Amino acid sequence: MITKAEIVKLVEEKIEGTEYYIVDISVSSSNQIRVEIDGDKGVKINDCVEISRHIEGNYDRDEVDFELTVSSAGMDQPFKILRQYQRYVGREVEMKTTQGDKLKGLLISADDKAVVLEVTRKEKIEGKKKKQIVTENKTVPMEQVKETKVLISFK
Repeated sequence: MITKAEIVKLVEEKIEGTEYYIVDISVSSSNQIRVEIDGDKGVKINDCVEISRHIEGNYDRDEVDFELTVSSAGMDQPFKILRQYQRYVGREVEMKTTQGDKLKGLLISADDKAVVLEVTRKEKIEGKKKKQIVTENKTVPMEQVKETKVLISFK
C-alpha cells in the first residue's frame, strides 16, 4: 500500500525551489491518490503532468496498482491552508464563520492567528437622510473561520 508520507515526499522533491506548494494530498485504502497543488501565480497543466510522472516513475505498476490525480486547487474551492489566504491578499473573498456569520470583503491580511477583512456596508447614520457607506476592518480569529473562498469577478 502507498502511504501519504511517500506521496508528500515525492511531491516535495518535485516542487522544491518552485513557487508551488501542496494544498492537500490524500491516499485511500484502494490506492486512489489525489494531489492538490497551488502556486503564487497559479498552476500550469504541464507542471501537474510533470508531478504526476514523477510520482508514477517511483512505482512499478506490476507491483502496485493505483489511480493518480494531480490538479490545481480550484478557485471555487474553499481555502485549505494559510498560504492560500496569503496568496489572495488584496482580493475579494467570502467567509463563513463557525458562528454562522457570512462576510464579504477585501482580504487585508492573514496569519495563523486571524484573518482581517475590509468590510463595506450601508448604514443609517444619525443626522443623514440617506444610508452612508461604512468601511471597517473586521478581524476574525482563525479558529472561528469555517470556510473562505475567493470571489471570482468578471470586471
